[in-house]
Amino acid sequence: MPKMKTNRGAAKRFKRTASGGFKRGHAFHSHILTKKSQKRKRGLRGTTMVDAADHKSIKRMLPYV
Repeated sequence: MPKMKTNRGAAKRFKRTASGGFKRGHAFHSHILTKKSQKRKRGLRGTTMVDAADHKSIKRMLPYV
């Protein structure tokens, strides 16, 4: 049986937490920032957890994480 390949795009976007979840960054914070409010940009700055409905697909993309 050959090794499974890691989806490299997903590997750059998601990190595993110690409790087994996944954390991710926010979208919409890379460009066209002038029309967005300071409050909105501050909220997009940090990381957040991936929703439970997406865990199965992310585990499939990251078999060795």
